[in-house]
Amino acid sequence: MGIAKLEYIWLDGFQPVQSLRSKTKIVKDFGGTLEECPMWSFDGSSTQQAEGGSSDCLLKPVRLFPDPGRKNGWLVMTEVLNPDGTPHESNGRATIDDEDKDFWFGFEQEYFLWDPSTNKPLGFPAEGYPEPQGQYYCSVGGKNAFGREIIEEHLDLCLEAGLNVEGINAEVAAGQWEFQTFDKGAKEAGDQIWLGRYLLERTAEKYGISIEYHCKPIKGDWNGSGMHANFSNTALRTAGNKETYDKVCTAFGASPEVIKRHIDAYGPENHLRLTGLHETQAIDKFSYGVSDRGASIRIPIATVESGWKGWLEDRRPNSAADPYKVAAEIVKTVKGA
Repeated sequence: MGIAKLEYIWLDGFQPVQSLRSKTKIVKDFGGTLEECPMWSFDGSSTQQAEGGSSDCLLKPVRLFPDPGRKNGWLVMTEVLNPDGTPHESNGRATIDDEDKDFWFGFEQEYFLWDPSTNKPLGFPAEGYPEPQGQYYCSVGGKNAFGREIIEEHLDLCLEAGLNVEGINAEVAAGQWEFQTFDKGAKEAGDQIWLGRYLLERTAEKYGISIEYHCKPIKGDWNGSGMHANFSNTALRTAGNKETYDKVCTAFGASPEVIKRHIDAYGPENHLRLTGLHETQAIDKFSYGVSDRGASIRIPIATVESGWKGWLEDRRPNSAADPYKVAAEIVKTVKGA
């Protein structure tokens, strides 16, 4: 028990990409439980979530983790509510229909370390371009990997906080990296990514580096950034037959309306990334296949080798997507199938 710094974290109302916001509440005699985190409020008129004449929005604590970057610190993930206690329209977490936590999600968050001095990815020269893609993926060495000190520090902070980070790696383009998280429960999995993003942003601050989540920040023959969504529920984990997987996958491409609904939730300007090149399917097409990284939905080979008991990977969500909204659409479609 003692004085604690509670960092309340929420998503603002900016469009088409919501940003992270946070502020610190000092609490005395804090015992380290979510139940002790009080409801709080903030000025929604400064975050595009309210008008100035009625600006208060509420912060409802939903997850609590130790903050390894601060003495006596805690990270408090929150949902934004209206003054009457109903979910704010910007609250994607509240739209997820998974109260029994039957859905498990693993997200693969790609991003670029961005150098403000050159307005290019870390590792890109001020003029021109580095060597073409090929040498950067899972690379080592000063000519290939850029910003390792940042991503290593971020990984340590995530693990110390208790986030379920399952791995990191350098990605296909110079200055591009990835971390992967997992949780049981669609809402909980979204919390993991948002808190991982928060710690990444805060770590990069120390080095004068920004994080670029745009799905295609460098035009040309450079990979875009995705946030592949690996998902399962009891039906997929226990199916034992190909027919169940065909039925679920077919539901994702059942109509142009269903495809559009997913694309709308999968991050802005995805047409720049989903071109049919660089390990993507074209945005105007839908396909699925075993071990096919050029498909909209990949059936992992491990699922097949386990007797059709496992998970699926939707490869369409981009790096700037809201994992809550991505999960909400996936849950809706799988349940409908």
